[in-house]
Amino acid sequence: MPQLPRPLFPTLALAVAVLGTGAVQAQTFSAVAPTPAQVRPAVDQAYTQLLSASQVQQLLEAVKADHERSIDDLRMLTEIEAPPFKEHKRAEAFLARMKALGLADAKIDAEGNVVGLRKGTGNGPKLLVSAHLDTVFPAGTDVKVKDLGNGKLAAPGISDDTRGLAVLLSWLKVLNDHNIQTVGDLLFVGNVGEEELGNLRGMKRIFADHLDIDGMVGLEPAPDGSVLILGTGSHRYEVTFKGPGGHSYGAFGQVPSAIHGMGRAIAKIAEVKTPSFPKTTFTVGTVSGGTSVNTIAPEAKMAVDIRSDQMEPLLETEKKILAAIDEAVVEENRRWNVSTLSVSSKLIGDRPGGKTPPDSVIVEAATRANASFGHKTLLSGASTDANVPMSLGIPAIIVGGGGKTGGFHAMSEWIDVTDAWKGAQNSLVTVLGLVGVQGVTQPLLEKRPPRAK
Repeated sequence: MPQLPRPLFPTLALAVAVLGTGAVQAQTFSAVAPTPAQVRPAVDQAYTQLLSASQVQQLLEAVKADHERSIDDLRMLTEIEAPPFKEHKRAEAFLARMKALGLADAKIDAEGNVVGLRKGTGNGPKLLVSAHLDTVFPAGTDVKVKDLGNGKLAAPGISDDTRGLAVLLSWLKVLNDHNIQTVGDLLFVGNVGEEELGNLRGMKRIFADHLDIDGMVGLEPAPDGSVLILGTGSHRYEVTFKGPGGHSYGAFGQVPSAIHGMGRAIAKIAEVKTPSFPKTTFTVGTVSGGTSVNTIAPEAKMAVDIRSDQMEPLLETEKKILAAIDEAVVEENRRWNVSTLSVSSKLIGDRPGGKTPPDSVIVEAATRANASFGHKTLLSGASTDANVPMSLGIPAIIVGGGGKTGGFHAMSEWIDVTDAWKGAQNSLVTVLGLVGVQGVTQPLLEKRPPRAK
């Protein structure tokens, strides 16, 4: 997972707080917070009713009471390694916990996602709630959880995104223990393929198999109040240069070097201009090639990453970079008056981009829930699982699951779980407002016409 949050441009920045009363104590969940300017009255009223209901108050207290047990789940899942494309053991453990907590029909799908449906009363929307199973760490990594004291735990992957998985399990337990019946359906998912070259394969499968999903709330490590609404798209290429190769002295002047051709390409790529808004970036991330210091390289490879907050400038930058690569090969061949250097480009990463409008109900719901817990809302963007539904026009956000976190993608990754239950309460309140609670509120999230295959 990339760093979260990255604030959006000023016109989208929101700062929403409970006015006049200061921070709201999590145990009381003020239901009379003034309506923030960015939240429509219907959303404010729904959350006022929701947080005034005794069964919801009891449910949120149960989240707090379940905190220590949920940390046991966090430890257990963290210590099952889950490298990209090798998430199966963790998936099996997560599936077992989902079934034990009441989703008897949960299963692992063809892509490796763990999927379980908690049905609502009927005729409500279907909301996907998810966290990703995979981490960036390779097989063999020491994933033993270390207790650093004062609530701080450290292990590779413990916050990104194992904490999210543990929160989903806690929600499932308290909802079932307290017989909370939502109006809309909740599709619980532990998905694969979020990190590295997973290309969001898990989410792509979920949305291909479930054409009736009306929205998504994903959990990632994020500060309190962060609501991710922008999905940064990316394309990644593996570029291979090939030539005949030869002795560095004997064949000099007769054959082109694959490494020299790649060097020309890198120099040209470095001169590509991109817009500052929407933010569009590129980098040559890795290079390799050659066989020895005294050999004209017969092969060289590089990996190129191209990203943008909008697809049009991403595609335009991609076009310029691929053209620069072709030009470099022509120039290297011309340098030696040959035509024996060639290049091929393979797309190895494809993450669609998208955006959830800041004035959509799902964003206002998260904003209103944050206000009830005394948090300002910061709209942000990054590349996450939410990219997939955003690219399909389905409302999606990423929020935090509670706990202070740091060291993402490093061996020293950590989470401070002190009072982390507050974040789990906050995000659950967001979810409950969207799907509605029987006898308390109707769903804020609208049902969408099922998508065609």
